[in-house]
Amino acid sequence: MTTPHTSSSDISFIGTGDCGPVHGPDDGFPIERYTELVRPTLAAVDMRFVNCERQYSSRGTYNEAAYPGKDHAHGRQPPGMAKIFTDCGFDAATIANNHMFDFGAEALLDTRALLLEKGIQVTGAGKNLAEAREPAIVECKGIKVGFLGYCSVLPLGGEAGPDKVGIAPLRVKTFYEPRGPHAPTRVRTEPDDRDMKMILDDITALRKKVDIVIPAFHWGVIWAPRIIADYQVTVAHACIDAGADMIIGHHAHVPKAIEVYKGKAIFYSLSNFCMTKTHANAVWSEAPWAHGALRNHADQDPEYPLLPYGQNAKRTLLAKAIFSKSGVKRVSWLPMMIDKLYRPEVLRNGDPRFDDMVRYMDWASDGFDHKFSVEGDEVVLTG
Repeated sequence: MTTPHTSSSDISFIGTGDCGPVHGPDDGFPIERYTELVRPTLAAVDMRFVNCERQYSSRGTYNEAAYPGKDHAHGRQPPGMAKIFTDCGFDAATIANNHMFDFGAEALLDTRALLLEKGIQVTGAGKNLAEAREPAIVECKGIKVGFLGYCSVLPLGGEAGPDKVGIAPLRVKTFYEPRGPHAPTRVRTEPDDRDMKMILDDITALRKKVDIVIPAFHWGVIWAPRIIADYQVTVAHACIDAGADMIIGHHAHVPKAIEVYKGKAIFYSLSNFCMTKTHANAVWSEAPWAHGALRNHADQDPEYPLLPYGQNAKRTLLAKAIFSKSGVKRVSWLPMMIDKLYRPEVLRNGDPRFDDMVRYMDWASDGFDHKFSVEGDEVVLTG
């Protein structure tokens, strides 16, 4: 993982976080401006991967049963807004996420088709469960990289079935363990056995076809820094045991822990890549959030009204790796900060914000096996 030199036959890779701004040219936000600071970094590598956080379609009906009050109506965007994915040169995308059923099956299928038309390979959702499980395979310099996508935060009715349009599921079971009158109830989570078997079967099958296997998960505890659910660790470790080379996580909208397990990297949340939203989620005003798990972290940043995911939502990172035919040679990450024009900016060594992000990620990763060492403008990851 820490091999300092690469050969001409190796390829470089960058994985990014959630992508799906809802403000476009009509709002004074040119699509190409979002990516102008990060585009040179993306262009400098051989392969790029992203989570497509929105549906892109003019069809479909809002999923009122899943989201009463139209709180997620921004989840469908005009097809022209998908220009951001070609601006960044993405080679593959996962569409397994909680917004991929906001306007139902038609908009999901339109999104999948649109990305494929743009030359971006897609995984994580489709016309049925078999298609949702299909990997996105990208080849460069003879090295084949396969991506799989799954979602544990499924919208109501959004899971794919044998004959049903939807998202590849990772369902979760929750248990409550009372521990006596003077201790809080312990909440435990475990992956659904059937979904876990399905995912491990997919990894095993993909392992035979490609040189590098990367499952991507839309999962975990949203907005709250540091908290990693039990099931995430269980799933990530099981995937690596089954042959995955790296795990990439999305959904939390803040950066989460980075772990090295058996020499393989797990990025539990890459945070936001290019994102805006019109309003904060209604649950932010509910007492459990205002006074409970998110207290001291729930404040919105008044300087980022269109990034209403909490004060740490502007913190983000890129996962970077060097791949060879024989596996992963090196993994690092690039600290980023989203500026007040909602542009992700790659930070450079020597910038105080760079050092601040390294400290933050070390704090976020406390309790997980990891070691960070700064080499140039990258933070190299070892166990």
